[in-house]
Amino acid sequence: MITSTPGPSSDLDRQLGDLEAEIERLRRLSREQSIDLAGEIATLDARAEDVRRKIYTNPTPWHVVQLARHPQRPRLLDLVASLFTDVIELHGDRLFRDDPAMLAALARFDGQPVVVIGHNKGKDTKENIARNFGMPYPEGYRKALRAMRVGEKFHYPVIAFVDTPGAFPGDEAEERGQAEAIARNIEEMSRLRTPVIVVITGEGGSGGALAIAVGDLTLMLQYAIYTVISPEGCAAILWHDASKAAQAAEALRLTAKDLQALEIVDEILPEPFGGAHRDPDAAVGAVRAALQRHLPALRETPVEALLERRYAKFRTLGAVETAKI
Repeated sequence: MITSTPGPSSDLDRQLGDLEAEIERLRRLSREQSIDLAGEIATLDARAEDVRRKIYTNPTPWHVVQLARHPQRPRLLDLVASLFTDVIELHGDRLFRDDPAMLAALARFDGQPVVVIGHNKGKDTKENIARNFGMPYPEGYRKALRAMRVGEKFHYPVIAFVDTPGAFPGDEAEERGQAEAIARNIEEMSRLRTPVIVVITGEGGSGGALAIAVGDLTLMLQYAIYTVISPEGCAAILWHDASKAAQAAEALRLTAKDLQALEIVDEILPEPFGGAHRDPDAAVGAVRAALQRHLPALRETPVEALLERRYAKFRTLGAVETAKI
C-alpha cells in the first residue's frame, strides 16, 4: 500500500490508501460471511488501478522509495535462479561464520563462468529475520571479498547485486569491525583485476551498498534507489522529524534518473509500469539483456585498461562549484 505523505501527490496517496483498505474489508467480509461481493470489489479495483496509474505516470522520489522497498519486488534468489546456471554457493568468510544476509557464488551466465555476490533479502517476515533484512555483518562483506578474489584469480567477471537498507549497525557488527570490512571491500574492488558489473535492484543504502558497488559499470533498475542515508534517517537528522521522509527523498537525489544525470549510474534498466513486482519476468529480462550487452566487451578489455578506467570513473564523480564572494 502507498502510504500518505506530504506534498502535491498526498491526495492521490490518501485516495489509494482508502480504496485499498475498503477492498480488503470487502474481501474479508466476503470470506467470513460467504457474501458475493465480486462486483463491488471489481469496481473498487478498477478505481484503485486508475489512481495507481496517475501516481506512477510521474512518481515522486518518495513513491520510488516505496517501490524499491516493495516486499514482492524480485529478490536476489529470484535473479540468480533466472539468470544463472551451475550455481555453487560459497559459504563463510573463513574467519567467523557464514552470513545469510550476503550471498556469494560461482555460476555461469550464458555458459561463461562468473562470480555472483549480493545482498540477500527475504520476501516475508520469516525470511527477512533469517537473513537479517539483507543487512550484512562484517563477515558478510568478508565473504563477498573472498568470492571476488576467487574471480580475480581465474579472471571471472564479478556481478554484484545491491539491495540493502544498509550494513547492520548493531554492537556485534561494530565489535567485529564493520567499518574496516566496508572500507577494505571498497579498496579491494577499486583495484580488483577482473571486470565488475554492479546492478542496483532495490535499496542501495549507504556504505552497506557501496561495499559491493565499486565496479566498471553500474546498472540500476528504474525504480531502485541509491543513497547515502535513508530518507527517514536524513529527516531525523536535518529536521528532527522522521515524518518528513518524503521531503528528504526529494533532497537526496536518490532515483535512477537523478543518479544517471549525476553520472553515478551508467544505465537505467526499464521496469514494468508500476514496478518490478507487477511483472518480475520483465524486470529480470531487462537485467539479462544488459548483462548480455556489456559482459563480452568487459571480458575483452585488457586488465590494465580496465583498472585505469575504473579509477578515472570514481575520481571524476561529483562536482565542485566555486562561489564568488
